[in-house]
Amino acid sequence: MATDASVQPDARRRSIKALLARHPLVSFFGMAYALSWTTWMPLVLSQDGAGLLSYGWPLGLYAHVAIASFVGPFLSAFIMKGIIEGREGVGRLVRRIVLWRVGFGWYLFAFIGIPAIMVLSMIFLPGVFASFQGLAIVIFLPFQGPAPLSPLSLLALFVIVFFLGGPLGEEPGWRGFALPRLQRRYGPLVGSLILAPLWAFWHLPVFWVPAWNYPPTILNIVMFVIASIALTIVLTWVFNNTKGSVFIAVLVHATFDLYLAILNGLFRAPLVNDYGSNVPVLIGFGALAVVVVTLTRGRLGYQRYCKEVPDLATAPT
Repeated sequence: MATDASVQPDARRRSIKALLARHPLVSFFGMAYALSWTTWMPLVLSQDGAGLLSYGWPLGLYAHVAIASFVGPFLSAFIMKGIIEGREGVGRLVRRIVLWRVGFGWYLFAFIGIPAIMVLSMIFLPGVFASFQGLAIVIFLPFQGPAPLSPLSLLALFVIVFFLGGPLGEEPGWRGFALPRLQRRYGPLVGSLILAPLWAFWHLPVFWVPAWNYPPTILNIVMFVIASIALTIVLTWVFNNTKGSVFIAVLVHATFDLYLAILNGLFRAPLVNDYGSNVPVLIGFGALAVVVVTLTRGRLGYQRYCKEVPDLATAPT
């Protein structure tokens, strides 16, 4: 009897692992959503969120985003890697997270190209120049409070966004685990078009948190999804051309988040600040996504990824 009792839990665990391994993408996204949304609920339901319950929540939005990103896509990626590929798979994911030897040009793209695209997308909007607030704006540094816009404060804010703002928690899941499998099964372009709305809707609960600055209207949600499609295509192109470097994906994501916050402070034009800043993102990264898809004929550098990382490109999904 004791032997039977000990065998049953082991058999149950093996059957659960086998089920997860048979459906890795569904399992990953289901796990990432469940863990992250559960983490967000106390804030979303509080008076600092949708106000459905009569309590204030001590942790702010950005602390919740950081926690949810590590509890959700980050942890889910490592769990699924361990189930499917064992320790070797987990080790490969870790090596891609710290893969920084990718060519100097991609660092220029992250630190200069991304800000340039965002600035150019802003200045073509009506009323932007008249709404310029000047360079003496004050930015908010978590754990420190308001600080003047300066190179030192920008560096500090970038470090905070990189490690605690969400990108480092999100990208090992979206780009590290999901994207390679989606590309193998559907191709780089269609795979990106599948990943983008799943990435976008992961953020859905925080639309009901006023500090998120994305009012939960149908128009804002649709625009957010379309903007996510454009950014996902660009990130896929970067990922494929950097040997599957999750590190560079985190870098691009963090730079994007940083400059979006800064430009929202510098310019107060309605088309910049309304609609959760989706309009300038759609203009700049929408144009870049179209150029990248056209020039690569929809391959988004995947042939280089297959050449540089053949074991990952041809592994079973």
